[in-house]
Amino acid sequence: MTLIKSISGIRGTLGGHPGENLTPLDVVHFVAAFGSLLHAGFDNPTVIIGRDARPSGVWISALSVQIIRNMGVNVVDLGLTTTPTLEMAVIESGASGGIMITASHNPAEWNALKFIDENGDCISEEKNEQLLLAAEHKKFQFRRVQGGYQKNESAIVRHVNQVLDLDLIDHHLIASKEFIIVLDSVNSSGALAIPPLLERLGCQVHIINEDVSGDFAHDPEPLPENLIQLSDAVRMQNADLGVAVDPDVDRLAIVMENGIMFGEEYTLVAVADYVLRHTPGPAVSNLSSTQALKIVAERHGCSYYPAPVGEVNVVRKMKEVHAVIGGEGNGGIIYPELHYGRDALVGLGLFLSLLARSDLTVSELRKQYPDFTISKRKVPVSVNISPDTILNMIQREYADHELNVDDGLKVWFGHEWVHLRKSNTEPVLRIYAESDSAQNADKLAQKFIDKIQSYAK
Repeated sequence: MTLIKSISGIRGTLGGHPGENLTPLDVVHFVAAFGSLLHAGFDNPTVIIGRDARPSGVWISALSVQIIRNMGVNVVDLGLTTTPTLEMAVIESGASGGIMITASHNPAEWNALKFIDENGDCISEEKNEQLLLAAEHKKFQFRRVQGGYQKNESAIVRHVNQVLDLDLIDHHLIASKEFIIVLDSVNSSGALAIPPLLERLGCQVHIINEDVSGDFAHDPEPLPENLIQLSDAVRMQNADLGVAVDPDVDRLAIVMENGIMFGEEYTLVAVADYVLRHTPGPAVSNLSSTQALKIVAERHGCSYYPAPVGEVNVVRKMKEVHAVIGGEGNGGIIYPELHYGRDALVGLGLFLSLLARSDLTVSELRKQYPDFTISKRKVPVSVNISPDTILNMIQREYADHELNVDDGLKVWFGHEWVHLRKSNTEPVLRIYAESDSAQNADKLAQKFIDKIQSYAK
């Protein structure tokens, strides 16, 4: 498989040939290239490095530390941590950037290098292009003197404290509710970060898959089919809700007290409802996210703006329109009052504040929002015809419909839509379709899958 190089990082399966998979040689080239970018912008650069729990992160982290130090860059090593924790540490320490070693929701045979800028954001497209060129042409120079090295073992504690200090986190009211919560941390960093937050909020926490071995108990993407164990545990414990995070803890999924998913799309919708109610302003999500966010924003007299898929694109749009809340429909909450990064900790704190103030069960809360279903499908990229050619053909076919071409192609059919785009993280063409029922959404998605396959032939 070709190594995937995008604004979401350098991502691939392990082993194999350099340039085709994520190998030690690829790590050397890309980390050294990042070091050269830091030297171009800072006199005495410092980089913060962390990893999720997947076993390959141990050697990738150790190698990255040595490579970046031999570029003359100082290192602060967080060890096992979360992506939002690392982003917060970059901001708070005034570091020149960060490297998070995580393949996010991908299975354990994957890993990735996620590069963070001095603002705690994913590096821009421009800097990403510079990094790719530097890595390809080996435009980097090792130094005679190594950069310094230190560990920071308090970053997660500091992150939890900063979440609790936010004005909209109503920790006293949450504590009074004595919520019973089951957490599925998928044997990764969530087991280190989420329980301290919930305990400080006065919740009773039951944890499953908590051993931080990186031996994922199930597919780590927090989707309904992967959270059956969590749903069963919520019912068994008679819990108020269940919480699932991905391996690097930037995505948040909620299970209702009845064991049914709240809906990963609706994590952002609910949090936005709470934030906009108390601090009105623009809201942003990506083009593949539910239209329910737009409806909720308009209920509060607020504007909604779509952005291309990818955290860096959502953040760019949020900064452009001065959004007070944003994120992605995969449970990625971005609350700029804290920082511009997807963050399951702040998302959970805001969700529990909403739940506590509503005096509803989670299932009753879910009924407060417009009910849409998104069908998420994907088709492998064909060798016979390029994805761009397929999208152009479909665009011409639906030229008389409402279209958005900011990221692939989105076609509206009244209150239904389909979004077709090339993935940033896999060699596939993604198909997202939203309608008022799962059956109608699946039907719409299948219609375009058939269309794509017919064009490919």
